Amino acid sequence: MKIDYPQLNETVYGETLPNGLKVVLVPRAGFQKTYGLFTTNYGSIDEEFIPLGATEPVKVPEGIAHFLEHKLFEKEDGDVFQKFSQLGASANAFTSFTKTSYLFSATEKVYENLQILLDFVQEPYFTAESVNKEKGIIAQEIQMYQDEPNWRLFFGLIQNLYPKHPLHIDIAGTVASIQEITAEDLYLCYRTFYHPSNMTLLVVGNFAPQEMLDFIYANQDAKDFPPAEPLMRFFPAETAADIVPEQTLYMDIVTPKGAVGYRGFTPIPEDGLAQMKLKATGNLLFELLLGESSENYLRLYNAGLADDSFGYEFNVERGFYFADFSSDSPAPQELVAALTEILDGGATSPELTAERLRLAKKQTLGKYLQSLNSLEYIANQFFQSSGTQGNLYQIPEVLASVTLEDIKKFAADFLQKEHRAICYMYPLAQAAQN
Repeated sequence: MKIDYPQLNETVYGETLPNGLKVVLVPRAGFQKTYGLFTTNYGSIDEEFIPLGATEPVKVPEGIAHFLEHKLFEKEDGDVFQKFSQLGASANAFTSFTKTSYLFSATEKVYENLQILLDFVQEPYFTAESVNKEKGIIAQEIQMYQDEPNWRLFFGLIQNLYPKHPLHIDIAGTVASIQEITAEDLYLCYRTFYHPSNMTLLVVGNFAPQEMLDFIYANQDAKDFPPAEPLMRFFPAETAADIVPEQTLYMDIVTPKGAVGYRGFTPIPEDGLAQMKLKATGNLLFELLLGESSENYLRLYNAGLADDSFGYEFNVERGFYFADFSSDSPAPQELVAALTEILDGGATSPELTAERLRLAKKQTLGKYLQSLNSLEYIANQFFQSSGTQGNLYQIPEVLASVTLEDIKKFAADFLQKEHRAICYMYPLAQAAQN
């Protein structure tokens, strides 16, 4: 399948292989570097599921998706990173709440590097000895993140919004949970979630599309995979009543912090473009309410309640969506009170005007077009929905479709007090005082 985007002068090639692997090719003539990104639709929240070939659900230890990402790089004949390095390529991997991705970037020997990427991800090798060795390494990583105040603040807020859902667990798990992981657990998760039918291969760079596709076909045709089965995942049911309204954390910091979060309860659209519109609507709303050009932000900044650390994110992923707002502040309770006043009344805010929306869209589109000069950005941001429908090159049409009425309706539905949580962080010295 070939799709042209004439306004952007871009073409995308897509195909689903007989084994179920979805391949997306984004040729960019004139660029020296090529990126390969091999992704499975499996992340930290996928703890309870029915394994491939089984009928009953199992629950695996927290952090196993991230652990599996680490272990796939270690093979019987050595470390995969060294193989990429010998070919002049750079390799990496990352695990999110819903996905695990493996990638390389190279300016030469692209096909050799792509073969390494496909082969090492599709040839697991785990032993009890290597798994136990990895536990100490990952435990240090977990402890490092636990010492990072902004990371702790973020997860403190998520714990309030999603107290039962595995989303509130650190992606790497806990020091205790990873001690439970065995090689058998890793193989179980691998066989279930690393089937080609649950994976996507994206290649972006300077290459001939048909030649690249032929190479991928040949690589996959040489391998055997069991028949694909529908994936069954299970998550605890939660309502707004389960949200923990507030919590306070203490760490070795100088300036206190305040964070506000809102959780969405309306089902996420299955259609990829509809998901993209949901994300665009939320991002435009928060840009209007609290972007750097908004009166609200200037008022917070000038009053000394927020500083340059102020930021917000609107996350839309498979099965959940939420927004978080945070800043260092000498008066975090006053900051949070001001933020909640702004956000709770967001649907009727005077900041929501047709002219400001026009300018916000123009600014967003400008940043987007500039980002398309980066192959790394294209590779990491290409898929804009939880499936394979809805991609980076469709952002302009999605942005154009968002109306002021859409934004006001979304604000009224999403920014409800019952869907809100607060998290404070104070210096350790204040723990005894409070």
